[in-house]
Amino acid sequence: MKNSFEKTLNYQFCNPSLLSEALTHASVHDKKCDNERLEFLGDRVLGLVIAKTLYHLYPEAPEGKLAARQAHLVSREVLGKVADQLKLGEALQVGHANRMTGILKKKSITANACEAVIAALFLDGGLEAAERFILEHWSTELKASQTLERPTKSLLQEWAQGRGKPAPIYVLMHQTGPDHDPLFEIGVHVKGLDMMVGKGSSKQEAEQNAAKALLSYIRSQNV
Repeated sequence: MKNSFEKTLNYQFCNPSLLSEALTHASVHDKKCDNERLEFLGDRVLGLVIAKTLYHLYPEAPEGKLAARQAHLVSREVLGKVADQLKLGEALQVGHANRMTGILKKKSITANACEAVIAALFLDGGLEAAERFILEHWSTELKASQTLERPTKSLLQEWAQGRGKPAPIYVLMHQTGPDHDPLFEIGVHVKGLDMMVGKGSSKQEAEQNAAKALLSYIRSQNV
């Protein structure tokens, strides 16, 4: 499976153990290494490459617009899409019990593994290898970023400020799931409106979803 996935990546590892580590989920308890440390590193490498690419792609764009595009391009949503294209879930090793519960259907699991693969490429072949992979598999999303809408949290804050209201308040309602696959439930409150709740695999995603729900309500009620 590792060799076939190297073909999918169009890259041959000098140190194959890096790829094995990247494709090993924390639920495989009999393994000495899992991909959580690589996931941490891959997140930073992806962020650097995307930031550099956006900086050169949009020379006139202000920091705020670059940040909005960056947030989308490094999100679990986009990472999950890339992982699906690579069929990464088929190569990922997970504990037997977790496989039986359908854990691989969770976008956050394959998205995290995608970050780990980026780190493995970086450690094995340097930034050039990681950047080549990212630019190839993020090309569609990078093109789509030209028309990317602004983050819903920013839009909600501007709506509130435009009506003389205090800034939206975000409250963590619940956090469930294990540390490697959490689910956050966050409520957002704007003075004079009922609280709306959003869920996500990160606090940022949950806050954006909560803001989206409240904005949808505002538009539907023409508040």
